[in-house]
Amino acid sequence: MNSATFISKDVIRASFSAAMSAMYRTEVPAYGTLLSLVAKVNAETLAAAPELRHRLEQTDTLDRISEERHGAIRVGTPAELSMLRRVFAVMGMYPVGYYDLSEAGVPVHSTAFRPVGDAALKINPFRVFTSLLRLDLIEDAELREEARTTLETRQIFTAGAISLVEKAEADGGLGADDAMLFVKEIIETFRWHDHASVSADLYRRLHDAHRLIADVVSFKGPHINHLTPRTLDIDAVQNRMPKHGISQKAVIEGPPTRACPILLRQTSFKALEENVSFRNADGEWQAGSHTARFGEIEQRGIALTPKGRALYDRLLAQSRKVVRPAPDGSNADAYITALHDAFKAFPDDWDSIRRLGLGYFRYTPVKNFPRSALSTREACNIDMLVALGAVVFDPIVYEDFLPVSAAGIFQSNLGDDDSQKFSASPSQREFEMHLGTPVLDEFAHYEGLEKASIENCRRQLQPTALAN
Repeated sequence: MNSATFISKDVIRASFSAAMSAMYRTEVPAYGTLLSLVAKVNAETLAAAPELRHRLEQTDTLDRISEERHGAIRVGTPAELSMLRRVFAVMGMYPVGYYDLSEAGVPVHSTAFRPVGDAALKINPFRVFTSLLRLDLIEDAELREEARTTLETRQIFTAGAISLVEKAEADGGLGADDAMLFVKEIIETFRWHDHASVSADLYRRLHDAHRLIADVVSFKGPHINHLTPRTLDIDAVQNRMPKHGISQKAVIEGPPTRACPILLRQTSFKALEENVSFRNADGEWQAGSHTARFGEIEQRGIALTPKGRALYDRLLAQSRKVVRPAPDGSNADAYITALHDAFKAFPDDWDSIRRLGLGYFRYTPVKNFPRSALSTREACNIDMLVALGAVVFDPIVYEDFLPVSAAGIFQSNLGDDDSQKFSASPSQREFEMHLGTPVLDEFAHYEGLEKASIENCRRQLQPTALAN
């Protein structure tokens, strides 16, 4: 097939994202309520902040806000993780970052599959936070082996999905009909199944080891456990959720409310208790329940440099030494106060964040600026160009995740208590071996985007300056 007849990976990703959202809205009706609430808050925020709307329009990122989603899944074996890498590659999604959640009491390590180029992100920024179960963290050797055996007997991909991935890899892409079929087949991997693949007894023992272990091992596939729309004002959404019949978690994960948002803030509604049937040894089905799927909302801020991230991590740790948030939200007010107090040390205006090298920015030449007034020295110095008004800067959006925040969402929704702990044991090399490729370093990626924007400014401003 001629490559010109292939459907763009971005188009396939957009189709998949829309199909996933439609499926999840059917499976979890509260997700639809959440979408409506977020859309209303975003519209109100933009109406009240014309400068924000203007900058989003100028950076060609306004349209993506309403379409933006991230999902989360959990797989059980290295083979499943490796195949998912191949599946997501067909949609132009690649592994970015390594996250060790064992440090926060969750027995998984993870990456985020997402588009990485500016153009691809603007078309559709769909991401899937993907976690691999750490069977080695299950202390009970017998239970660990039962879990391993259960996982090794399942196939989470349809034969059609596998065939189409192989075809895309061999041919270099998919035509229109195959692309439509690919989305249809891959959606099946993420569908909810209310019949467990384990007995009620094994489920109970897995659940007692950790609720997330039970969620990964006990079912036919890695059902999507949440989809997350992006809001421009997460505090407003949090405050309004109860009025829409949604029981929100007590504390927003991540940094506190700020004039200049940094990294990622997340909240969610409580996980659903859903009816599930377990197959017993006699082949009969036994009624039970399972709690896993929930709704989540996020607000994204600027991507931080290593220096900025170190400051963020230090201030977060400082606040948690004062008050560690309880999963049930019983000390929410005290924690929020401690968080705000700690983060007073983090500058809250864009120019200070930029000058101190705490965050990444995209620089853009000002149209019709009289370049003849620039000297060669000025045209080569980005700080001078900013000071002279020849260049404007905008924060580069953080497209990735925070392990402590992700764990906080899991714990508050799964009802984990302090007795379920695991020793922190990051193993990026092992994860990448299972994945089949290194993950992209997020800091290097954001730095590359910033440097490219600076070079573009210099190219556009330099020719006139050289004539001086």
